[in-house]
Amino acid sequence: MKIGRKTVLVTGAGGFIGSHLVESLVRSGARVRAMVHYDARPDHSNLEFLAADVRAGLEVISGNVEDPFFVSTAVKGSEVVFHLAALIAIPYSYLAPASYVAANVQGTLNVLEACRTHGVARLVHTSTSETYGTALYTPIDERHPLQAQSPYSASKIGADKLAESYHLAFGLPVATIRPFNTYGPRQSARAVVPAIISQALSSSMIRLGSLHPVRDLNFVQDTVRGFLAVAEADEAVGQVVNVGSGSAISIGDLAALILRSLGLKKEIVTDTERVRPEMSEVLTLLCDRRKAETIAGWRPRVTLEQGLAETIEFVRSHSDRFRPEVYNR
Repeated sequence: MKIGRKTVLVTGAGGFIGSHLVESLVRSGARVRAMVHYDARPDHSNLEFLAADVRAGLEVISGNVEDPFFVSTAVKGSEVVFHLAALIAIPYSYLAPASYVAANVQGTLNVLEACRTHGVARLVHTSTSETYGTALYTPIDERHPLQAQSPYSASKIGADKLAESYHLAFGLPVATIRPFNTYGPRQSARAVVPAIISQALSSSMIRLGSLHPVRDLNFVQDTVRGFLAVAEADEAVGQVVNVGSGSAISIGDLAALILRSLGLKKEIVTDTERVRPEMSEVLTLLCDRRKAETIAGWRPRVTLEQGLAETIEFVRSHSDRFRPEVYNR
């Protein structure tokens, strides 16, 4: 399976990873339909950052993945589907868990059924390393037990299992990619890396949740290459494939590294409002990426220092997008 020149649908195309994936697909020669969440705003979120020649090569459609009729229409005629549309903010899932079931479980079911109905040749379903919960062993491979430590992760486990069932029950050619923590330009301050950078550039101190959890950080361009590699690997069909850097850093050490990169000294403090419930906090995520290397030929290329430099430049250049004084769930 080669993606170039294929007709491709990307759900969640206006999101952080989705916009980078769309950009890469258009530049590879694919005919891309970009599905964005419908609202009253006159823009298409992160797709607005794409160069004019890339935007000109897009068909953008607005709708809701929770609507099966809309999803079926969007999928029809596609050869390859990348399903990224989801609610992803973990703190908000404590407040509105039903919304996560509707978007992440029902929405995924709608995509799966539409792909089955319309005979899609390849579906890449997006999981998350949060489905593993706190590591029982490291590095975490795809055989690691799934642990629903938040309503968000529970909804993603449900979606993953639906994808698995559609492959086993109906032979749907679906591959599940499980990215570890992705960061980079265009990411919102809801995520930890831009939250640290935006505060470092404009606030007197860095306010975070727990400082001791450990995360495997993967630059967005490496994650996008992972999506493409998994889509093109026939051996990935019916499989879950981890995509991560294979190294990890604590949140506290990450904040200190960003401050050093900026040449700044600021206090790093724990803000209790940002701390997850004790049993819900995922303490350690560290990727075992051997399967991705073996079946898809994928490995990361961008170092943490390189990726942070690009992300810092984006945040600095788009300071109007960030409100570091506000905690955004």
